[in-house]
Amino acid sequence: MAAMDGKRLIVGITGATGSVYGVRLLELLQGSQVETHLVMSKWGGRTLVHETPYTLEQIKQMATCTYPESDQGAAISSGSFLTNGMVVIPCSVRTLSAIAHGHGDHLIHRAADVILKERRKLVLVVREAPLNDIHLENMLKLSRMGVVIIPPVPAFYNHPRTIDDIVNQTVMRVLDQFDIHTDVVRRWQGVMSVHGTPAQS
Repeated sequence: MAAMDGKRLIVGITGATGSVYGVRLLELLQGSQVETHLVMSKWGGRTLVHETPYTLEQIKQMATCTYPESDQGAAISSGSFLTNGMVVIPCSVRTLSAIAHGHGDHLIHRAADVILKERRKLVLVVREAPLNDIHLENMLKLSRMGVVIIPPVPAFYNHPRTIDDIVNQTVMRVLDQFDIHTDVVRRWQGVMSVHGTPAQS
């Protein structure tokens, strides 16, 4: 794993399906030099225990710091608390809408609003399908502000063999946005496979 010295990342996990993406991101950063500041919404917690074998306490232990979603006075609610940015993974369309329209219902929304006003990097791993006009308009609005929208769309050029391979590829690309490079899956090297057989490196 490449060096990650001196970085501080806010991680929001909301109630959209795909909580494994947020879990894997925390797992990859655990024990690194990246400080992770975690906020999980109430529905994010419900989805987590439904979709994964993890408990809320196990996830909290993976992060450097955790905050309840009701704590509007948390450090990450202030622009004076310096970070390299924030990722919401997965990001529900409710959270997408709240961020796009400046609603600070809870700490994930407020922290994202701070990232926007301070012109720091905000990445939203929006998980919904199919997308309606409201979803698309909210994504376009935020993209024009500089927000990076990364739906967790699997890639097949690297010939994934397991669900873990698919999850790792998405999380790797998300972390790339913050110059955190994990190389947990094979990156594209410009060498084509033949008949679906992975090229040998």
